[in-house]
Amino acid sequence: MSTFEVDVNGRRRIVAVERLPQGWFKVTVDGASNMVDVERVGQFGLSLLFPEDGHLSGTVQLAPAASAGERLAVWEGITVPVTLNGRRHASTDGAGGRAKGEQKIVAPMPGRVVRVLVSEGDEVEARQPVVVIEAMKMENELRSPVAGRIREVAASAGTSVEAGRVLVVIE
Repeated sequence: MSTFEVDVNGRRRIVAVERLPQGWFKVTVDGASNMVDVERVGQFGLSLLFPEDGHLSGTVQLAPAASAGERLAVWEGITVPVTLNGRRHASTDGAGGRAKGEQKIVAPMPGRVVRVLVSEGDEVEARQPVVVIEAMKMENELRSPVAGRIREVAASAGTSVEAGRVLVVIE
């Protein structure tokens, strides 16, 4: 069994994963266990089947993010930052817990930029949508992880992007 500290959208979770026969896993999140059938789908995708709770079943995309150990998880069109063994936290200043330094919004998977919702110099709030990309016939709204100012917009509507490409930089 492997145990991880996982920060999901700023919230720390303790996750234990135990491999079982025939491709099944027992996944325990903060003490609550579920059986999961997992299959890799493409470069960044995982197909998850929860037989005990079928409405959770689906495909999650886990694309590289700006820093080592970070991923962007996309589930049903919602993108959240995920850090494995997230012992390192961005330091904060005294103003509302803003992370110091630049934050990069990257494409979680290959796709096409549908809309860019910000411009260089714009002020954004945490969780504000900044870019919409289309991938696998679904639109994915990428949001700012922090409040800040847009330093750079590196994509435009209609542009094809590969997974991990920086789209917007926030400072």
